[in-house]
Amino acid sequence: MTKITIRADQPKGTINRNIYGHFAEHLGRCIYEGIWVGEESPIPNTRGIRNDVVDALKKISIPVLRWPGGCFADEYHWKDGIGPRGERPRMINTHWGGTVENNHFGTHEFFDLCEQLGCEAYVCGNVGSGSPQEMMEWVEYMTSDADSPMANLRRRNGREKPWKLKYFGVGNESWGCGGNMRPEYYADEYRRYNTFVKNYGGSKVERFACGANSEDYNWTEVLMERAGSRMHGLSLHYYTVPGDDWSNKGAATGFNEEEWHKTLWKALRMEELIAKHGAIMDKYDPNKKVGMIVDEWGTWYDVEAATNPGWLYQQNSIRDALVAAIHFNIFHAHCDRVTMTNIAQTVNVLQAMILTDKEKAILTPTYHVFEMYKIHHDAELLPVELSASKYVLNGRTIPMIHASASSSGSGNIHLSLVNLHPREATAVSVTLAGRSVTDIGGSILTGESMDSHNTFDNPEAVRPQLFENFEKADGNIAFTLPPRSVVTLMMR
Repeated sequence: MTKITIRADQPKGTINRNIYGHFAEHLGRCIYEGIWVGEESPIPNTRGIRNDVVDALKKISIPVLRWPGGCFADEYHWKDGIGPRGERPRMINTHWGGTVENNHFGTHEFFDLCEQLGCEAYVCGNVGSGSPQEMMEWVEYMTSDADSPMANLRRRNGREKPWKLKYFGVGNESWGCGGNMRPEYYADEYRRYNTFVKNYGGSKVERFACGANSEDYNWTEVLMERAGSRMHGLSLHYYTVPGDDWSNKGAATGFNEEEWHKTLWKALRMEELIAKHGAIMDKYDPNKKVGMIVDEWGTWYDVEAATNPGWLYQQNSIRDALVAAIHFNIFHAHCDRVTMTNIAQTVNVLQAMILTDKEKAILTPTYHVFEMYKIHHDAELLPVELSASKYVLNGRTIPMIHASASSSGSGNIHLSLVNLHPREATAVSVTLAGRSVTDIGGSILTGESMDSHNTFDNPEAVRPQLFENFEKADGNIAFTLPPRSVVTLMMR
């Protein structure tokens, strides 16, 4: 029996909708084919951007999109991606498969995408191979309404008014592909580059510093000590990799229960990382003015057979859906510090929302979790007291049930539950303290097997269904939570 008490009268803070952010890098088929097909394509598009992908992302209310990388950001020179497309220089994407990048998708196209989606733009600048002047001019090009060189260049390229740029990243993974810097060196570089990220007119750009890789707590310590007062956010990157090392990351499908369990165990590590990095940030920023920005997270497996290994194309199963739900529950619990996250990545790369094959597009189980969790956007976090069994395998222990609850502006209570066990159901009893319930509705996402997933031949093998198998008795709500499932309840 799993017992849950929701403290409906004790809200703990607001769950920032930007926790549900996305990431689209010039990598594999994420941008080209996944998002951009060009205006002459037979695939239905608006100014070259796929209509089906935009429509799908709008349905999950994507709040913010990070671009152009990732590792690509630190070799991207923005002036190559403006002006007539036929005149834009080509380059080699050295990080991701040696692909020829024709720069047809650049600044104007990205902001067109954000405007079609109705989301905020998060642009990542080039510190690794760029200059402060290049970064300064890009921000001017995007946001200035003055009679100035870069603003006038934008106008000549067809955009009279400046765009709204709310978030800007000063470099990416500067400890690795962004320059292999030491934290002390990057802290100084951040201070230097950040000086030239100007606010033009009435715009105010929030600046994010490159943060740590996984458990590199020293990086966070140095950045907060030396530059914390000059940033609005500090990033954190952590990927769930079930394999033994980066050369053997494990398969996205066809795995056994040991791999299932290890994947979820590794996903749950996000709790420890946020808590420990957050404690360091608290030391230098007790009022929590600097947000923790988990702008790369998700599962990372071996690529699918017969695909370019540098394109990071992988399938997406019910296991990935559970990983996403676990992460959201953890991010909710730390909403006082975590103000944005960006899953890697939006289309055709790593833990994607959407997979495409020419004119075809399918939604993944991860997409459906984003859809089910929309109810938590900007909601008030509610404390959850949980008593449940453990899921033990080969001496490793994880919780069987993972949960989060919130209250919306309309007063509805939302409870999201994850059953991490692939074979066992559990009876659940929910008590709502401080509120009464008159109406209940719900949805469930599950699959027939541990690696149930959608394919182009069977695109709806895994999709949300109505969940109505609950009873009210003695003021409690009782139901059975099936194995390998995500359930969201709305209580009025």
